[in-house]
Amino acid sequence: MEEPVDLEMDHMDKFPNHEKVSKIFKFFVFMCTLCSLAMVATAIMALVLANGGGKPTDWQDFVGIIVLLLINSTIGFMEQKKAGIAKDALMAHLAPKTMVRRDGEWFKEDASILVPGDVIRIKAGDKIPADCRLLQGDPLKIDQSALTGESLPITKISGDKLNYGSTCKQGEIDAVKRHWSPLQNSGYGEIPVAMPTLFFVIMASGCHQLSQQGVITNTFTALEEMAGMDILLIDRTGTLTLNKLSVDRNLIEVYAESVDRDVVVLMAARASRVEDQDAIDAAINGMLKDPKEARAGIQEIHFLPFNRKDRRTALTYIDNEGKMHRVSKGAPEQILNLVHNKSEIEHRVHCVIDKYAEQGLRSIAVAYQEVPEGTKESPGDPWQFIGIIPLLDSPRHDSAETIRRALDLGVNVKMITGDHLAIGKETGHRLGLGKNMYPSAVLGNYKYFDLFEDADGFTSVFPEHRCEILDHLQIRKHICGMTGDGVDDVPALKKADIGIAVADATDAARKASDIFLTKPGLSGIISVILTSRAIYQRMKNCTTYAVSITVRIVLAFFLITIIWEFDFPPFMVLIIAIFNYGTIMTISKDRVKPSPQPDRWNMAEIFRTGIIRTFKVTSLQKKDVKDLRMLASALYLQVSISSQALIFVTRTRGWSYAARPGTFLMTAFVVAQLITTLIAVYANWGFASMQGIGWRWAGVIWLYNLIFYIPLDPLKLFIQYIGRERSFKRDAHQLRWAHALRTLHGRDLLETRVTEHNNDGIQQHEGEDGVATEHEEAPLLPDL
Repeated sequence: MEEPVDLEMDHMDKFPNHEKVSKIFKFFVFMCTLCSLAMVATAIMALVLANGGGKPTDWQDFVGIIVLLLINSTIGFMEQKKAGIAKDALMAHLAPKTMVRRDGEWFKEDASILVPGDVIRIKAGDKIPADCRLLQGDPLKIDQSALTGESLPITKISGDKLNYGSTCKQGEIDAVKRHWSPLQNSGYGEIPVAMPTLFFVIMASGCHQLSQQGVITNTFTALEEMAGMDILLIDRTGTLTLNKLSVDRNLIEVYAESVDRDVVVLMAARASRVEDQDAIDAAINGMLKDPKEARAGIQEIHFLPFNRKDRRTALTYIDNEGKMHRVSKGAPEQILNLVHNKSEIEHRVHCVIDKYAEQGLRSIAVAYQEVPEGTKESPGDPWQFIGIIPLLDSPRHDSAETIRRALDLGVNVKMITGDHLAIGKETGHRLGLGKNMYPSAVLGNYKYFDLFEDADGFTSVFPEHRCEILDHLQIRKHICGMTGDGVDDVPALKKADIGIAVADATDAARKASDIFLTKPGLSGIISVILTSRAIYQRMKNCTTYAVSITVRIVLAFFLITIIWEFDFPPFMVLIIAIFNYGTIMTISKDRVKPSPQPDRWNMAEIFRTGIIRTFKVTSLQKKDVKDLRMLASALYLQVSISSQALIFVTRTRGWSYAARPGTFLMTAFVVAQLITTLIAVYANWGFASMQGIGWRWAGVIWLYNLIFYIPLDPLKLFIQYIGRERSFKRDAHQLRWAHALRTLHGRDLLETRVTEHNNDGIQQHEGEDGVATEHEEAPLLPDL
């Protein structure tokens, strides 16, 4: 009898928290980006260059630039902290658990409270939860690359030590928890990648939004890739289906003499785990009147766990008469390869499998042999094929709707399954995917390569086939997402443009993925698609505005200085920059309309649009105002208003007045321009060479800017039209392909809806923070 474990006496042996990087250091990191260092250099230059000719030190510009730098760093720091808190809260619910035996019983326990002496179970895909020593069992393949840098898995046998943090790639065995080692107490640091603060804020805001919906993003770049994803490869079992199997006893096929259906179920149950069961084991054991029947009257000698290569399990046992037997269950093809009379029964077996598959049923075959030699290593007598058990795995209630929404968003969904071709077709038909399925055998035949884009899915797929499918699609310039949950999915998750680990995925799959879902099903993927496209649109709006305002201010003040020889106060340029900065930061919360089709960067269009939108300002710079100080105030007001007004033009591809901006953006614009107008009207700043111009001139400048704002929308639409003409063939090909896919899937969409390629063709209602809320369904894009 095992001694009870005293958790309190052993101090619960909880993993120590890694020492966190100080907040001061994190804030300092934001001040050390290339952009921040350039601002520091500018501040120093403003201080040094202004001291010539007996002029006083230009402290105003220096202080202003430093204030802008502090604002820039503070916003980035706060957004990172906000996203980090949300992610940590979600991760707390995903704390790793492990199977542990205490008082003779197996149950799941938090890995963080294992104590020395605990017996734990390790299987393929598990991250080793603690330093431990292997007990009796089959060898394991362990990946220690995270600890040692060794890329190839190493073999561990009974008695070997395993280190916390390594990953089990193959096998299953029990182990005993050891005491801490220094490795477990070592800390790891994290340094964020330098990026422009606004892009960082937009990404962090999107990650925070997704974490509230149960989606965790491991990398920022995954969101950008997700916006352009046009193909999504999805696992069938456990992702499109519930992975809760049921068995119809009346449909069980028996092949051996003197064996009935009850014996077939009993033999299958013996080849299953009694504890820590997967879905198949649970369904088969559930067919017994008493689950203990599976081990009643026998002594277990050796259990061979399931792995993706052998695709079967086996139990070697001794009965109450002292005779040794072996029973195995698994994929019918694998079991057929074991039996001695394969050629005699193969046709009959395949007919039964096909019959099951037409009804959407999976097949599990069972075989039996005697082992007269009496050792677990003995090959035993010839295997006997005793029966086939049908398993029903019903689709999730939301799978069909999720697929429909993905197709309407221009994402072609393809099902990946290891099941029979007929099962794939039946499942595809039920879920609205279509029946255009291909077996994995076509992957090596170049004659079928052109069919890959039109395929609705692939069947009889092994882990290595996933990477081949990705190769064929990525060569054709598709951006592919791939879902996975097991250790064998890791290579494909890494190879995909966006690797997506689904709920209940192994630690190895989560580590290899870019995004992982914490809720069952695929509905979270739609949230990611819409959020990523909204993020892309905000980034595109920001980039277009940045090009416009940069060229505009540089060009305007260049002409003022060179042609009109007017020395505009640098301090006022800095004030404009600060107000513009505050307003543009609200873009991260602005209302946007995600594109109905996958998005990709088109830098030529962005720069062409941004540059042409700046030309109207050059005619404003010479005014009939004699006092140069009043002229400076007038120029300051005109440039500030027109610069920030460009945000409303660049934030949408359609008419700016038809797309209501977010509350944050509108409030920031009103506040900034109210302060700007008050400065221009009343300021009498000698250090900045400015004098108030009064409300009459201020009203004239506001009217002037309003008049010149009107033609910006037509100019923008004209530029977009020219850009679309140049890329018409490419876009037409993509839209024809998307329309053809919808036709294959039975989606009778109107041509106008398919070809609606601008963001303003979507009616979507959103909240004040830019997050869409349920109101009414849009013609093409469903509400978030």
